[in-house]
Amino acid sequence: MKQSKITVFVKDLSIRIKREVNQGNFHVRTTIILSLMLTFSAMILGIFIHDRIRKFLSLPDDSFFPQLNAYSPLSPNSHLQNDLPLSSDLSSFDSPNPRVIGMRDWIAPKELQHSMSDEELFWRASMVPHVVEYPYNRTPKVAFMFLTKGKVPLAPLWERFFKGHEGLYSIYLHTSPDYTFEPPESSVFYKRRIPSQRVQWGRKTMMDAERRLLANALLDFSNERFILLSEACIPIFNFTTIYHYLINSNLSFLGLFDDPRSMGRGRYNKRMWPTISLSDWRKGSQWFEAHRRLAVEIVSDSRYHPVFVDHCKPPCYMDEHYLATLVHKVCPEMTSNWSITWVDWSRGGSHPTTFVRRDVSEAFLNRIRHGFNCTYNGQMGSICFLFARKFHLSTLEPLLKIAPDLLGFNV
Repeated sequence: MKQSKITVFVKDLSIRIKREVNQGNFHVRTTIILSLMLTFSAMILGIFIHDRIRKFLSLPDDSFFPQLNAYSPLSPNSHLQNDLPLSSDLSSFDSPNPRVIGMRDWIAPKELQHSMSDEELFWRASMVPHVVEYPYNRTPKVAFMFLTKGKVPLAPLWERFFKGHEGLYSIYLHTSPDYTFEPPESSVFYKRRIPSQRVQWGRKTMMDAERRLLANALLDFSNERFILLSEACIPIFNFTTIYHYLINSNLSFLGLFDDPRSMGRGRYNKRMWPTISLSDWRKGSQWFEAHRRLAVEIVSDSRYHPVFVDHCKPPCYMDEHYLATLVHKVCPEMTSNWSITWVDWSRGGSHPTTFVRRDVSEAFLNRIRHGFNCTYNGQMGSICFLFARKFHLSTLEPLLKIAPDLLGFNV
């Protein structure tokens, strides 16, 4: 029935067109018909687009942007930073949604405990902003990274050292995972332990701990300088002197030298070639200091670290060779080529001298403070060491007596 009606309509339209052609009105009529057809097509297209938009807007929020909804804080313990320097106004960076990472969490996470693996941690720590200007008033800080078995035996001395300089430093403790003691809330070491793992002397786990400390410290974007310290280290200048010495230095302080002896080149493993050749092999002190650019290079390394893990085993010690070789390969121009932590190897053996109570005197400390010459920012000077080790617990009492006058510590 419908088909016959259409047939009749087509025949009638054909007769009309012939009639219009004979009468000379075909051009006008054709224009009208084409206009009506275009209008009808536009209406059909509009209805189709409207229907698609309506269906799109009715989708759940997480169906089109699943990557945004799946993004959650790196740690369930992440909190807003409340102890930043007063000059760092970050109030405008707070996130209104507690499930979303706010700017504060990225700039300086307050809680050091997190659930990241080392792989995740190093990836996060290796992020470098390409915008030079910071979006807040940044006060550069020095990160003091303590590699210890448990508590810091000389903590009272360090407490005096840090007193009155809040906002200019950060503290990080890598302890045995079995160590659970927490100092009082008034202590500068309160809740400064990072997620740690077991460490064995002379093994790769020692280097893992150092990189772990460095990576955790890098999460705070205000940290500009990074110094590795042991539980037996002491400062030999006051905080102000050390802070300005490090912040104003053009270079990092990490030794890397070619030692031709068996304890140097003799530890090189030929299986490291061609990634690392004997001419690349370097040795240096475990106790280093690095500025932020070098610290990022260290935690970002995925080329040389695996080679050391596979081929540097006792009597090859990663903590003496890995960083020295890495920096020599990647960025030798970034270091002054000496350590600012003084140790005494004059007595021989596998470990440096441990100083006890009777060794401590003003004359002894002054020899370390001013008994050497070195280059600092291109000029010769007598301040070459800022820290010293190894000091036994018995040295605490005489050090506390000497510190106020000799070192200028706050009482």
